[in-house]
Amino acid sequence: MNNDNTDRIFQPLLFRHLTVKNRLFRSSISGRWDNYDGSGTHARLNWEEKFARGGVGAIITSFVPVHVRGRILPNYAMIDHDDKIPFWREAVKRVHTHDCKLIMQLSHSGRQRDVPGIENQMNVGLSSTDKMDTFHGLLCRAMTQKEIADVTGYFVAGARRAREAGLDGIELHASHGYLFTQFLSSGINDRKDEYGGSLENRARFLIETVRAIRKEVGDDYHLQVKINAFDENNALYPWEKKGNSVEESIQLCQWLEKENVDCLHISAGSLFPHPLVPPGGFPLDVAKWTYGAMISSGVRGYFNYTFFHYRCLRPLFAWLWNRTKKRYPIEGVSSEACGLIKAKVNVPVLNTGGYQNGVLIRKVIEAGICDGVAIARPLIANPDLPHILAEGRDEPDKPCSFCNRCLLNAPANPLGCYDLRRFDGDYDAMIADIMSVFHPPAFPE
Repeated sequence: MNNDNTDRIFQPLLFRHLTVKNRLFRSSISGRWDNYDGSGTHARLNWEEKFARGGVGAIITSFVPVHVRGRILPNYAMIDHDDKIPFWREAVKRVHTHDCKLIMQLSHSGRQRDVPGIENQMNVGLSSTDKMDTFHGLLCRAMTQKEIADVTGYFVAGARRAREAGLDGIELHASHGYLFTQFLSSGINDRKDEYGGSLENRARFLIETVRAIRKEVGDDYHLQVKINAFDENNALYPWEKKGNSVEESIQLCQWLEKENVDCLHISAGSLFPHPLVPPGGFPLDVAKWTYGAMISSGVRGYFNYTFFHYRCLRPLFAWLWNRTKKRYPIEGVSSEACGLIKAKVNVPVLNTGGYQNGVLIRKVIEAGICDGVAIARPLIANPDLPHILAEGRDEPDKPCSFCNRCLLNAPANPLGCYDLRRFDGDYDAMIADIMSVFHPPAFPE
């Protein structure tokens, strides 16, 4: 292993109240490993630990709902009640064994619920607006001000539980089209009260939540926010509003810095999946089989499934999905915009979006574009990527292809790498790798 202290990737990253051993963060990724009631499982512990063992400096958990109506999928571990604290305490213990930090991503889906749980089947999603999302047709209604205050309270309680469980910090998920984005984005938020209109009003919900969390957990606990550098809300359908610009995101980040946020995690996109995030392909052959799990989620579900199912219709969807992608790289898709934000703030900045090449990671850190990178899919493909980079290699022997088969399988199947090419065509070997998260078992002989 390369112990050269001049390698910027492996220099510690210092925050106000947290030190991470290197500049590689595992971004928010998780399959449906947990119990239907949101309690965690042994498989989830194995899942988190394998990335800690692989050498990342910190793990940002999957989307952790602060309330049952705010989950994107069933079978995700939640933080909605004190009875969840013991599980997360055990997760911290397992991750810390490998000198890795664990940061909880506190989240609420709003209208963006990929698979509605039984709690949502008779309810529309809560949002800033009454308008459904344009991709899946997920129905919603505008939240009352009391509901906004209630959800802020859920985030505060989640933050308190995270600290009690020993998490090293928390991240508010305010990107990728989830609830905070639905308020922040000018392409989505059409409210006429003090939570809509100007950027200051659209940011009010997030800012109020940050202040309330600080009041509850104190100023000495690590708090970061994940936001979009830009929305590109019309990336799929050109007749939609474009949404927030980089300039608006810079202003928002400066406001968050004044609220004593310790780190800014920069991504992009006003919905998920978005044509730019995660970058890479949209395997329509996979969507044919897996998108059916979402047909009941939104009124456009069957319409989309028809496009995916019939080969003759796929080119039209592919054209819509890919038409804006040519302006952006796959690796470091939002890096240019992230650099513009980094230049205007003084807190550390993370960037996510397709990082796996060591040369590029060093470049963005050394150029001052970001202070560290958050990685998702390339770590699914190669959980030991940090060790590979530390050995002086710039890429794994079998790198992530950014095919996004992992993403499209996630609503229905265990999360893992489904790119059969990486397993030399051996289907059984691929399935064994995907199922490895269930080993060692919870009750060994």
